[in-house]
Amino acid sequence: MVEAVEGNVPGKYYTTEDCAGCQVCVDIAPDNIDFDDDAGYAIVIKQPENDAEEELMVESIDSCPSEAIRDDGST
Repeated sequence: MVEAVEGNVPGKYYTTEDCAGCQVCVDIAPDNIDFDDDAGYAIVIKQPENDAEEELMVESIDSCPSEAIRDDGST
């Protein structure tokens, strides 16, 4: 398993150092993902709390050009 970067909240979804900084994920799921300007990568700031947020996280994973958003496979 690829290591999560510092700043991700605990939970199923996380980002890795593979983040290229495009911020597509932030545009898709702004309530759950933010860009850490100091670190230069996106972080998960809130795990999904409903079906709509879950769908946006999945869309973020599918849209990430560097495959830096991960799902640890837990339920």
